[in-house]
Amino acid sequence: MRTIYKSTETGLTVMNEISPGCWINLVDPSTDEIESVTTLGIPADFITYPLDLDERPRIEREDDGMLLIIFRIPYYEGPKVDIPFTTIPMGIILTERVIITVCRRSNEVIQEFTSGKVRGLSTAKRNRFILRLLLLTANRFLSYLREINRMVEVTEDKMQASMQNREVLELLKLSKSLVLFTQGLKSNELMLERLQKSQLFHQYPDDEDLLEDVITENQQAIEMVNISSNILSSLMDAFASIISNNLNVVMKFLASVTIVLSIPTIVTSFFGMNVNLPFADLNHAYLIIIGIFLALCILIVYIFMKRDWF
Repeated sequence: MRTIYKSTETGLTVMNEISPGCWINLVDPSTDEIESVTTLGIPADFITYPLDLDERPRIEREDDGMLLIIFRIPYYEGPKVDIPFTTIPMGIILTERVIITVCRRSNEVIQEFTSGKVRGLSTAKRNRFILRLLLLTANRFLSYLREINRMVEVTEDKMQASMQNREVLELLKLSKSLVLFTQGLKSNELMLERLQKSQLFHQYPDDEDLLEDVITENQQAIEMVNISSNILSSLMDAFASIISNNLNVVMKFLASVTIVLSIPTIVTSFFGMNVNLPFADLNHAYLIIIGIFLALCILIVYIFMKRDWF
């Protein structure tokens, strides 16, 4: 899908044709859409590189000054997949006339731009546009990280009384997401360092300050992901022990109940044979026998409770 945007007095407006100072957003473009963009003199590789989900962040520059920036953005796959939070590549192509963004999937980073939530967005200010997109990406990593921490807390509450592996598997999925976040953020960090050395944003002090903000936010996200990964790893080890302990408690209780219930069975089985019934000369002798094994049961229960076996 190809959508053309341009900043006007009323805000970000969808255009029908490509014009200088516009922003072309490509989401899983078809062959025809790719060809319509390559007529601007853009190499086809610049468009196809970000469509590879395994593409690593990097910077490429053509002789004519055309620039390709590839970076990883966070992406939410859904709660039922093996890895709910992952990262996908996005490409920014900077030319003298237009800005082009390329991504395999529709994502919340671009949606926040197109929804008009970003104030003062101008497609004509190309460098500022790129920096704000990178800053929003770092903020989205932090937002998803807070969501992961919230999901961990919910699972933690369930784990305290759990005897199954379902909650541990949920934590394992989140742990995989944090690993992918770490890889994506560190790759973005290397790309940002190359951007800083390229002197691309040193023309205006505000752009240089904004680049510093992007690097700072990205480093903060890396630190928070590392902390969350360490905490989650410790929680998974602790919860595995809790599940095992809960199962042992249940087995101990069942074993104690089995021992207590076996006493009446043994007594009644014994006197069910050809044995003389004690107290046969007394009326209701069976009640006396029942009272005896009930007393034995109560005594055993008392002993088990004193030793915390129940």
